[in-house]
Amino acid sequence: MKKAIFLAVIVILFSVMTVPIGCTDKKPKPVDTLASDSLIPDTSSIDSTQNLIESTPMPKAADELFDDFVFNFAANRKLQRERIVFPLPVYRNGKLEKKVPETSWKMEHFFMHQQYYTLIFDSPRQMGVVKDTTIDHVVVEKIFFRKKLVQQFLFNRINGKWMMTSMNYKPTFQNKNADFLRFYDRFSRDSAFQVRSMADEVEFTAPDPNDDFSSISGVMMPQQWPDFKPGLIPKNIIYNVIYGQTYTETNRKVFVIRGIANGLEIELTFRKIGKHWKLVKFNS
Repeated sequence: MKKAIFLAVIVILFSVMTVPIGCTDKKPKPVDTLASDSLIPDTSSIDSTQNLIESTPMPKAADELFDDFVFNFAANRKLQRERIVFPLPVYRNGKLEKKVPETSWKMEHFFMHQQYYTLIFDSPRQMGVVKDTTIDHVVVEKIFFRKKLVQQFLFNRINGKWMMTSMNYKPTFQNKNADFLRFYDRFSRDSAFQVRSMADEVEFTAPDPNDDFSSISGVMMPQQWPDFKPGLIPKNIIYNVIYGQTYTETNRKVFVIRGIANGLEIELTFRKIGKHWKLVKFNS
């Protein structure tokens, strides 16, 4: 419970620090860039908020579960610098490209700006690895669809503490989920393609439009997708966290959209039928 409260505080403080205050319906456009997404205006209010985050110590128990650690790592500049092995090796296509000294490091906020993150699994059974406290190696992938590039951040638990030990850049086609990622890129952007990518019957669970505290379940036809689809289908840049799960040439993928301290949870289950990926089930 204490860890959950601490995470909620971090998220709220981070939101105050990065989200403009005002009344607007416009959503920020995603920025497809390899540079850090942490260029923050230098104002006294932002500085004071950052100082407050940095002065709040991370609970020792956060090193037990990678999720608890990475949320703190992405929000706390001081902690982030302490938990990177400098000079940080950067590889491209498996070859050492450079080593980044601490003086050149720019804050990496990962998925904190968008208030959710995404995960890819081969099956629902794999999802249990997220709560595994025995893992000691995790890879956070930042997937750039337009650039067809994957930026990997490699973490290892050393002497009980999670540390970022290297970065790696690889073309998307070399990724273990390359076939599915090619499909998902188009699926996320093309509403007509989404309809064509439905199974003949799609199982679903969705919020009840007549009751905010209930959900409805059933089977929908492809043409009903616009009426039932989740309100959030991430595109352009997505993340994936590899907690140790081993990907194979399976014909099933579970794409999870998980909110950061806001209760959001969406699961899209796809199966490859013949040569085509099809959505067969979703929960939102």
